[in-house]
Amino acid sequence: MLTVGVIQHACGNNREANLDASIQGIHRAAQQGAQLVLLQELHGSRYFCQTEDPRYFARAETIPGPTTELLGQVAAELGVVIIASLFEHRSSGVYHNTAVALDADGSVAGCYRKMHIPDDPGYHEKYYFTPGDLGFEPIPTSVGKLGVMVCWDQWFPEAARLMALAGADLLLYPTAIGWDNKDNKQEQLRQQEAWLTVQRGHAIANCLPALVCNRTGHEADPSGCSEGIQFWGGSCIIGPQGELLAQTGADCDDVLVTRIDFARTGELRQIWPFLRDRRIDAYQDLLKRFRD
Repeated sequence: MLTVGVIQHACGNNREANLDASIQGIHRAAQQGAQLVLLQELHGSRYFCQTEDPRYFARAETIPGPTTELLGQVAAELGVVIIASLFEHRSSGVYHNTAVALDADGSVAGCYRKMHIPDDPGYHEKYYFTPGDLGFEPIPTSVGKLGVMVCWDQWFPEAARLMALAGADLLLYPTAIGWDNKDNKQEQLRQQEAWLTVQRGHAIANCLPALVCNRTGHEADPSGCSEGIQFWGGSCIIGPQGELLAQTGADCDDVLVTRIDFARTGELRQIWPFLRDRRIDAYQDLLKRFRD
């Protein structure tokens, strides 16, 4: 059994205040017994990708760097594994949207660089982030092998499957997703339901628990060209049969803590042998962009 926590909070313009909110959430989760804590995507700042502005490259930092050092100290103090999300400065002109696993001794256990990079209205990530080059490899930690991915990655079944095939014990998705306020309520509900359903599907198809941590609150568009994004929260912990073990509300700061049982993965794969019955001899067309 593993006790896991998810920290959801709004972000403002003050980096220190944002990190303090994350750290307070980590402490609250640890007080409730959490051994692993997931933070939301780019939790140290507002979601700057709503616009293309070269000034925001100044926010990028190295790994190791200031944030990993600070959160590493928190991890060591509390004896918890922390998954943080950073704007990584790898080199001049090479930046990534990176999730970092800090082990319970405070060390950097490993990184995952976001592989699928969106370029949509309000989500101009291709301007800032180079696609990841570390593959879909679980990060070994003291609490297990963590299948960490980031936001847009959570829509792709191939990504979750590859993490499962590489031996991940659970799937983790730091996320920043919300509504365009111009969409009507029905469309907003459809989008949110699709988002939750696809992640429950990854859990079911791979018999793995999944942790999802989303932002909350309204963030204005820095360029003033749109009404901004209303991040819909809804962070959740999902069991390996797709069951919702815990979920936050839409517009609130919250800390989720619950227990997951890794043993259920093996039990479920005996009665739902998806990995056994995969037709790996017939999947070659998955390597094509599209079949004409």
